[in-house]
Amino acid sequence: MGDSKDDFMGFTVAGDKTFYASGHPISGGNKGLIKSTDAGRTWKSLSLSGESDFHALDFAHGTVYGHDSTHGQVRTTKDGVSWKDGARLEALDLAVSPQDPGLVLATTADGIARSTDGGRTFAKGEEPVMAFLSWAAKGALYGIDTSGGLHRSSDGGSTWKEVSTVPEASPRL
Repeated sequence: MGDSKDDFMGFTVAGDKTFYASGHPISGGNKGLIKSTDAGRTWKSLSLSGESDFHALDFAHGTVYGHDSTHGQVRTTKDGVSWKDGARLEALDLAVSPQDPGLVLATTADGIARSTDGGRTFAKGEEPVMAFLSWAAKGALYGIDTSGGLHRSSDGGSTWKEVSTVPEASPRL
């Protein structure tokens, strides 16, 4: 990424110095999935260059979960090259349970949509409406709503409690 003027949309940390990203090159088009193994100093194109733009990426259980905004579809890959197509939905962000690779949450205009089969299908989104999610540890699922409220769920997103507000934030779906 360095001095690049490219537009990066999706990003996730997969381990010590290992990152995945996606977006648009300055020349136009889509980057597909790219990977860095040196903390972002250099990047390698893995797949779907020119074809897909992942606006949301998450890494869990040895798998990259992505929302391909070009095709409005959730996709997964273990090797960064071969992809499994999942559900079609309009989502801004994804979060994968740290305990269960089948449990994937997606932020939608209707609320949080839940998948119990690794993103192949999703139930209709349910309130609250969140823009972004982060699920790094059991009992620590966080979300930012569209007004900048920071919420926490300790039960996998069934219930939420507002814990703070992000100053001057206005995330949009």
